[in-house]
Amino acid sequence: MSQFYVISAVATFILVLCNIHELKAQLELVHYGNTCAMAEQIVKDEVRNAFNRDPGLAAGLVRLQFHDCFIRGCDGSVLIDSTSSNTAEKDSPNAPGLQGFEVIDKAKARIEAVCRGVVSCADIVAFAVRDSIEMTGGLGYDVQAGRRDGRVSLASEASSGLTSPGDNLTKLTQAFAKRGLTQEDMVTLSGAHTIGRSHCTSFTYRLYNYNNTGVQDPSLDRAYAAHLQQECPQKIPTLAKLVVPMNPSSPAVTDAGYYMDVWKNRGMFNSDQTLTSSPRTANQVEQYAMNPMLWKSKFAAAMVKMGRIGVLTGSDGEIRANCRVIN
Repeated sequence: MSQFYVISAVATFILVLCNIHELKAQLELVHYGNTCAMAEQIVKDEVRNAFNRDPGLAAGLVRLQFHDCFIRGCDGSVLIDSTSSNTAEKDSPNAPGLQGFEVIDKAKARIEAVCRGVVSCADIVAFAVRDSIEMTGGLGYDVQAGRRDGRVSLASEASSGLTSPGDNLTKLTQAFAKRGLTQEDMVTLSGAHTIGRSHCTSFTYRLYNYNNTGVQDPSLDRAYAAHLQQECPQKIPTLAKLVVPMNPSSPAVTDAGYYMDVWKNRGMFNSDQTLTSSPRTANQVEQYAMNPMLWKSKFAAAMVKMGRIGVLTGSDGEIRANCRVIN
């Protein structure tokens, strides 16, 4: 055999090995079918228990996955607690009021009792968010699993890597593009604001001092602005503790009401209202407002896509025994 063919055969063999590794490393449906068949049901039970106690936790879990996937990818790093030597993502000033950690903890503890060291915290988050969306009226979707847990969680990365309620269309589009998501994905995923509440301090500048001008944001519907001013008075000591629904008409239901609000200039955040600032995104907002099922189906697909951002698979990362602590 000539030297050329020997080198070619070796190169082909290496390529095959790489392809095999790639196949093994992919996320897949029913990933735990043979190793922990009860995993998804256990997670759903815990989400349902939490939802029955407090429907607001559904929004908290959805936000948890957004935060997790936008910082270092969907690796469960948002769950890690701070230590004396490190301030973790969850304690970043840009991540106030994150919720749902106890739901993940309970699901993890039950799963570890029957399938020790098998199911990642990152996958538990993905399952829990899917269930939260479904329980609040959104469309269910299949979650591909096989994520591994990261070992790094830094508040500094959360401070610089998360989107902000004050972002404009350009900033939002760029932030999503860095994570492999399109502008269409961004508009679709913004609909997650259909459930949950916000602290008044995240948007009161639009009511009283827009762009440091001392006036109201001119893009904000006047009647809605007056309502928000009643909910969030300008000068009270407890302003930082006040919260209001992000979608007043149906704050606990995953529906397209959010887009109707944005279309009527009733977006709570600048990052909401900015979706109408270009013809392309404004048209998408109008389509979703007029066709709720279109948004629900697009949202489900976009959540699957977001859940693949920067995942660790194969032998990367670890399977944490406790979601709050690195092994």
